[in-house]
Amino acid sequence: MANKVFKHIHPYDPFLLEKATKLIVGTLPPPRFTTGELKPQDVDFCYGSCNGQLWPILDIIFDLGLKYETTQEAVEQRKQFLIKNRIGVCDIVESAEREKIDASDLGMQNVVLRDLVGYLKEYPNIKTLLFTGGNSKNGPEYFFRRQLKERGLKLKVVSNEVPRIHHLELPLDSSSISVRARSRTIKTVSLTAPSGAANRAVGSLQAYKDLKNKNPEFNTLDFRVMQYREFF
Repeated sequence: MANKVFKHIHPYDPFLLEKATKLIVGTLPPPRFTTGELKPQDVDFCYGSCNGQLWPILDIIFDLGLKYETTQEAVEQRKQFLIKNRIGVCDIVESAEREKIDASDLGMQNVVLRDLVGYLKEYPNIKTLLFTGGNSKNGPEYFFRRQLKERGLKLKVVSNEVPRIHHLELPLDSSSISVRARSRTIKTVSLTAPSGAANRAVGSLQAYKDLKNKNPEFNTLDFRVMQYREFF
């Protein structure tokens, strides 16, 4: 008898696309956010997993005093921060199927993507994409490159150091008001993933090793805080 396939549907719509100047782009939250079986310290919102590090990182950078619990107050804290700073969230995966019920990107099959390029065209305020991961298979940058390729577009390298930075020249529609402005530049930043699973990759980075040698107390969360601070 074949294993039953789990339909992993993204539980949250894109947030704050109209006003955002930056977009956080990931893939899917853990399956329990789809089924609604949250843990007490989960927050029922984007990147709300108690195992995730995005909100703890932003909490440290901006001194937010966030609550980590399944309450509406915790959700509102995060929404207000994003609104104030004009940061949107638009994970690129709408749904996927899984044979094994876990949160790994590699385990996703029959992936349905959100039209991120279409959103960029629709919302001209967006200037920066912050990928929560690099170009490894089934990561957010990987899927975005696939969408660009389908449209005959590609990313241009600005910096190959972690976090890798690219520019996208996004053609404007011919109905654009300005005749001279034929395209708009979107900056993409591939941040080190804010997950415990990425800690081994962080530990192997020479930049991390150098900082760890100078200060033995320095850890992988400190490294991400230092990295994210520049782009948020």
